[in-house]
Amino acid sequence: MKNFTTVLKIAPAFLLASTVMHAQTKDSIPQEKKIEEVVLIGYGKQKKTDLTGSITSVTAKDFNGGATSAGQLIQGKTPGVQITNSSGAPGSGTKIRIRGTSSLNGENSPLIVIDGVPQDFTGVNGASDPLSLINPNDIESFDILKDASATAIYGNRASNGVILITTKKGTAGKFKVNFSTVTSVSTKMDNVNVLDADSYRSFVKELAKTNPSVATNASRLGTANTNWQNQIYQKAWGTDNNLAFSGGVKWLPYRLSIGYNDQNGIVKTNSFKRTSVGLNLNPKFFDNHLTVNINAKGTFTDNRFNDDKVIKSATYFDPTQPIYSGNTAYGGFYEWTDPNNNITGLNVNGTSNPLGLLNGVHDVSSVWRGLGNIQLDYKLHFLPDLHVNVNAGYDYSKSNGAKTVSPIYRAGISDLGTYNQYTMEKKNKLLETYLSYLKTINSISTTVDLTAGYSYQDFNTIIPGSTTFKGRGQNTFTNDFETKNVLLSFYGRGIFTIANKYIVSASIRRDGSSRFYNGTTSNVWGNFPGVSVAWKINEENFLKDTGIKVLKLRAGWGKTGQQELPTLDTNKPRNYPSYAAYNLSSSGAEYQFGDQFYFMMRPEIYNPNLSWEITTTKNAGIDFGFANNRITGSIDVYQKDTKDLIVDSPIAAGDLSNHNLLNVGNMQTKGIEASVTFVPIKKENTTWEVSFNATHYKSEITKLINGADSSYRILVGGIDGGVNNTIQAHTVGRQPNAFYVFQQVYDANGKPLDGIYVDRNNDGKIDVNDRYYYKSTQPDAIIGFNTKFSHNNWDIGLSARAVLGNYVYNNAASNSSIQSLTTNNYLQNVYSTAAEYKFTSPQYFSDIFVENASFLRLDNINAGYNFKDLFYKGSNVRVYAMLQNVFVITKYSGIDPEVFGNIDNGYYQMPKVYSLGFNFQF
Repeated sequence: MKNFTTVLKIAPAFLLASTVMHAQTKDSIPQEKKIEEVVLIGYGKQKKTDLTGSITSVTAKDFNGGATSAGQLIQGKTPGVQITNSSGAPGSGTKIRIRGTSSLNGENSPLIVIDGVPQDFTGVNGASDPLSLINPNDIESFDILKDASATAIYGNRASNGVILITTKKGTAGKFKVNFSTVTSVSTKMDNVNVLDADSYRSFVKELAKTNPSVATNASRLGTANTNWQNQIYQKAWGTDNNLAFSGGVKWLPYRLSIGYNDQNGIVKTNSFKRTSVGLNLNPKFFDNHLTVNINAKGTFTDNRFNDDKVIKSATYFDPTQPIYSGNTAYGGFYEWTDPNNNITGLNVNGTSNPLGLLNGVHDVSSVWRGLGNIQLDYKLHFLPDLHVNVNAGYDYSKSNGAKTVSPIYRAGISDLGTYNQYTMEKKNKLLETYLSYLKTINSISTTVDLTAGYSYQDFNTIIPGSTTFKGRGQNTFTNDFETKNVLLSFYGRGIFTIANKYIVSASIRRDGSSRFYNGTTSNVWGNFPGVSVAWKINEENFLKDTGIKVLKLRAGWGKTGQQELPTLDTNKPRNYPSYAAYNLSSSGAEYQFGDQFYFMMRPEIYNPNLSWEITTTKNAGIDFGFANNRITGSIDVYQKDTKDLIVDSPIAAGDLSNHNLLNVGNMQTKGIEASVTFVPIKKENTTWEVSFNATHYKSEITKLINGADSSYRILVGGIDGGVNNTIQAHTVGRQPNAFYVFQQVYDANGKPLDGIYVDRNNDGKIDVNDRYYYKSTQPDAIIGFNTKFSHNNWDIGLSARAVLGNYVYNNAASNSSIQSLTTNNYLQNVYSTAAEYKFTSPQYFSDIFVENASFLRLDNINAGYNFKDLFYKGSNVRVYAMLQNVFVITKYSGIDPEVFGNIDNGYYQMPKVYSLGFNFQF
């Protein structure tokens, strides 16, 4: 790393500028323009009417209520942005995709920038989602940069779009207090479709007549009627309280916020607590020539997680058995045991008494996070059109956690209880500095906006080794882990607005990443240009006196990079895949000399030729506003071409591993997206606004390895059941993660035949060569609908989404068969389709388990009333009620068709949430 480190040290950090929020100051904006909407464009601001790229802005007035994670605020609000809840557990966060995916093994999430500080893509152990560590109530707006002409200014991390988050700030003037409190109760949506106790007894007794294996265990059926899913779920109460103070004297606007969120999960023992503090100071000095923005946020969360087997155990545990056994073994909970009184219910589905799992496993974590930056913007006295901006930020996270498995619960099992304590620390630093020049040249009716900057950011991760202590057997441990990734960037942009009609924007960024350092800097650097143009047709004379307020054509082209890599294991970044390295072997991998065992240094697989994954995007769009902007919207078409895909690819035998990271693939995505907003009613005391958005895209892998055709595939999509089984594949000519399955054969009555599949290649046998690509994990269309209605002091709103052409592999159903019913000489429940199909053994690869999961979901409905001037003039109290996840309409047989990754193998379902809230403003 020596050469690259030298480059970092000599980089002129003080020279250039990192373009953050260099919009015109109030004294440089004509008075009549001050109310025009301004949008962040990445290292700067621009009037919404002047945008040349595909950028969408969502502000606080449009947010979804009741969000516990930032991503939930804008779910369904904008085209091209798909936000999927990663789990129904509180604090679990969301998965965000902008215009589909652009990588196979790299990162597909957008870059998140909070108040000018780019975030790390990976979280911290003990926190489900890094965004869950930010209080959503502190967020003012999201500006979403979607096409490469807009995102190229962020270069190295922008292939999947950029989301700029701005938090709330104070304004000079009267002291204000805002207090909000919400009380909620969450309930489950439904149960997994398994047999109830009576149906199960009947099914087992019927099979016992002809199946000796079932007959052997039929006598062990119990007499209870236990719905195990009902036993693990609960009504979960929660509260979210936020207090904010804002105001300030002329030179020192401020905002101080304090938040506390306490939410129980709908699965018993699961909980999430978050305490947050935010401070924003925005003073100005030297006759407003120096602007200082200080942003500081602190968050502390307490989590208690469920054992990951609880939901599966509640799905499959024998419903004819009681909850309690009547004796003291295993904490008094009933368990299937062998003649030696050892638990036998630890098969492929991990079915133990689910209440025993809840009580016998204690998995907790505490996470601290501090995020802050100070940004100085100086307007030169001798040349006020030139600004110098410096932004320094620091993002610190630390987690401590411990998982205890009770020796009572594990009595008779190999470990006799375990205890593991872990910790993790992340220290991310940022230094950006830029120059911006804004000048209107009246003689040629042209405004010139120039920016040039330099950025340095490093990400440091420290994971101390931990030991798993066992009640019986040898303790195991992991080694210390520490890694650092450095990003160094130079960039520039120019925006030229001619006659307020024609706009040209061009940018370039040169990035260096330590991840591609191989002993030289040959692959370290990447160049990412972008260019876009716009024509404001509404400014032409022939449209001046019409009702057309906005009519603008846009076109853009740009390149962005990808340097995020798959992790080694949970939250351990793979930061040096191009550099030869040795690591100390872990517990269980010692080398024996005589009667002693020694830990050895083992070489890691590496690829000295690994380099940037490059995405080139073309975008064309139109923005419109008719009927005096009572009808507004936009339409965009785009094409993304990614080359040199970083793929975790199989390699020939004889190397240090059987797979490695290679630049071997290309992928293309084409799409169209549109949004429209109607304002049917706009009167003094009554308004009604209706918004629609729709997205369609299709991705196709155009290359994997040189010379490979559609017969070459990389298997992905691991499932429960068997050993290393996968249900998806990447191959040329197909969409990523296509389901790779056998074609089921049916009898004349439409009943599936057990283990009978179509011989698709007509070679007289059924083998892997008869599997085919079926359906897609990518939907045909994503649709969002939002409406708001207000009359006098009343308001009501709702949000809904539809996803069409969505398919999900139902792993809960595929795992059930007559064989799984009696595995290891005990009984377990089965999915309802097992009783219908009567497959003798699991048919994991049958296409019958790839189900249509299209859905319509009513996400949110809320109604409120504002008591204006209740205590004194200017005070306000709003009372509102809200229902989230109201209903889902779908053909999918599982609980929820919206499963990230499209493989349903024990999903923690999204709850239905009833809320009552109060908002006090003084």
